[in-house]
Amino acid sequence: MKRSDRRIHFGGDYYPEQWPEEVWAEDTRLMKEAGVTMVTAGVFAWAQVEPRPGDFDFGWFDRVMDNLAQAGLRVCLATMTASPPPWLTRLHPEILPETEDGRRKWPGGRQHYCPSSPVYREYATRLVEQVAGRYAQHPALEVWHVGNEYGCHIRQCFCDVSAADFRRWLGERYGTVGALNEAWSTAFWSQRYDSFDEVLPPRLAPTFANPSQQLDYWRFSDDALRQCFLAETEVLRRVTPDVPVTTNLMPHHKPVDAFEWARHQDVMSLDFYQDPHDPDTHLSAAYNFDLMRSARGGQPWLLLEQAPSAVNWRPRNGPKPPGAMRLWSWQAVAQGADAIMYFQWRQSRGGAEKFHSAMLPHGGTGTRIHREVSDLGRELGSVPEIAGTRSRADAALLTDWNSWWALELDSRPSTALDQALINRAHHRALFDAGVACDVLPPSSELSGYKLVVVPNLYLLGEDDARRLAQYVEGGGQLLVSFFSGIVDGCDRVHLGGYPAPLRELLGLRVEEFWPLDEGVSVPVEGVDPGGPLGAPGTEGDLWSEAVELEGAEAVAVFRGGELAGRPAVTRHAYGAGTAWYIGTRLHRAAMRGLMDQVRQAAGVGPVLAGLPEGVQATVREDDEHRFLFLLNHGDEDAVVELPEPMRDRLGPYGTDRVTAVTLPPRGVAVMEH
Repeated sequence: MKRSDRRIHFGGDYYPEQWPEEVWAEDTRLMKEAGVTMVTAGVFAWAQVEPRPGDFDFGWFDRVMDNLAQAGLRVCLATMTASPPPWLTRLHPEILPETEDGRRKWPGGRQHYCPSSPVYREYATRLVEQVAGRYAQHPALEVWHVGNEYGCHIRQCFCDVSAADFRRWLGERYGTVGALNEAWSTAFWSQRYDSFDEVLPPRLAPTFANPSQQLDYWRFSDDALRQCFLAETEVLRRVTPDVPVTTNLMPHHKPVDAFEWARHQDVMSLDFYQDPHDPDTHLSAAYNFDLMRSARGGQPWLLLEQAPSAVNWRPRNGPKPPGAMRLWSWQAVAQGADAIMYFQWRQSRGGAEKFHSAMLPHGGTGTRIHREVSDLGRELGSVPEIAGTRSRADAALLTDWNSWWALELDSRPSTALDQALINRAHHRALFDAGVACDVLPPSSELSGYKLVVVPNLYLLGEDDARRLAQYVEGGGQLLVSFFSGIVDGCDRVHLGGYPAPLRELLGLRVEEFWPLDEGVSVPVEGVDPGGPLGAPGTEGDLWSEAVELEGAEAVAVFRGGELAGRPAVTRHAYGAGTAWYIGTRLHRAAMRGLMDQVRQAAGVGPVLAGLPEGVQATVREDDEHRFLFLLNHGDEDAVVELPEPMRDRLGPYGTDRVTAVTLPPRGVAVMEH
């Protein structure tokens, strides 16, 4: 964000096209009263600004932009391409996407386009040329919002247009059909191709489709979505080179490789909708917020969408209880966000999202939601110095979209492995200990971290494996969990004994996988439950492995089942560092206990020692300011002792410097050193 003064932006999606024009003046007045500084506009305006092919009508939107500028509000301006208008699909039904079993998806919702469609891209970029040229110099323009939630509804398309694009993509990736056959192991099941023309998407087949083909289709589909984004971005960078570009990603969203997309954005943006019915929703948020912050090297990011209260799309849509919206919004700021935005400003009267909460509900200003939103807007506006500050972490967690896509395919030792859940379980052990953590791809430079955690890298290339070995050899502490280092980038098993590329580093060999049945646990001896969480005894579930030691020592062993007496957790000195390995999924308390042991060996401490259970602490700083954020996710009052007297920027302590803070449930404090 480069065009405005330093501040944390506050606001939401704005859809004036849903309302009579006489309402617009009231909108801007109420926005100012609520502390709004920026709105996202135009996301679904294509049918309004181009009601017929090539017949553009921007007059009404000019007035919207001018009204916002006159009120001193900035605009995150959408390229308006998220949902094609009815006339486009009538004229060109070939842009409609198809499922793997050949069913066409029709208009009537949103995002109804094949990402590979050249026709869709042509019409979309023509619109972007108009929008960019018209508003390039508009005083309200702050940042470009390209598309909307890529891959939300159309993750993969299997139509003939996509098939042709897939063949083109494979030709560029492999060069020859012989190289494709080698990569895809097509000698298996008589799948050898004589020409790229014979290749199809992995459509519905009688039994398991080729896993390498499926993996490449995930890669291709991500790339097809990104090519839509890049086609629009090329126009924006040419017409408005000084205006930053972003798009709103979804939380740890499988179809979209956030690390790859981060390379093409000026600032990362996330939509995150906490679930009030989930007691661990703040933990999922913590993981995703760390990922967004890390994707561009610690740069502040934008929370472009959240709900002021309830959403409309879950089976049971609970409202956020009093104080929860404030707490969870401040959590985003504490973990690096420089904008707190909502879907949406004014609650819709009709349409599929009319029961989705908004900053201005159906009941108007005299509602709890609007009062809480307005209070937060004023509160965020009182600490503009936070914007632009950054965080630093001694621990990193590695994840990789290619490995995720490969891990969750069929015909595996277990289809119960869920990459997102595995990652969050490891991240939670750090979060519960109060440790700051970055989330990175395995290709990252790791030498600056004292501890690196690898929840699962089923797919691991030789280069990344060497990078991990060099990190440990140089003195790092590495924690690797089960079923890692098994296949190469084509989903072919690394030969030489599991996990071949990590075998020397870990000092062990996995002889056989023993995935556990649903509901089955195995006792593990040697890991003490950590923190305040534990009870005597520890267990693992989901997975186990027959581990043979080749230089490593057993830290913990299985005490039941077929693997009784075999290692469950190992430790191996390698160079100047240590590599740890977990051969099962430890329950929460045991995972926390082991993580405490590993991080203490690495010299990684919490952001603030002695935190009460349920309290999160983070730091953001620059050369002039250092802010300590304290957030109480627990159900009881929490007293936090501070390491030195600090100024409370939000109250209730005023300008006095204090050495302790009492946080009620859902309480927030922002302390300045």
